[in-house]
Amino acid sequence: MLIKIDFNSDEAIYMQLRNQIIMGIATSMLHEGDSLPSVRQMADNIGINMHTVNKAYAVLREEGIIQLDRRRGAVIAIDMNKLQALEDMKYQLRHVLAKGRCKNITKEDVYALVDEIFEEYC
Repeated sequence: MLIKIDFNSDEAIYMQLRNQIIMGIATSMLHEGDSLPSVRQMADNIGINMHTVNKAYAVLREEGIIQLDRRRGAVIAIDMNKLQALEDMKYQLRHVLAKGRCKNITKEDVYALVDEIFEEYC
């Protein structure tokens, strides 16, 4: 999986890394049980600090996306708790949709956008 970091982005580097790993899983480039590069290896591959990679891996672990294994390192281990995942998504969507309503974005606009994005993962 090729990780591309935008060093000019306002988004934190660890979040860019986290998001790209999640996108890799969603698009089937990464699968349950796959090992990610070690913290040192990932940092060297993309030219960032090891602490930044460590932070991204820690966030992914907290979110139930990876497990940290002493022998295998960071391993894709998706938390199968669908109800909790839906509650988390609902919480995040509340804020995104509220912002959209402030910009006069309609329900139909949102549905079309969700359909477009969801198709990228199928």
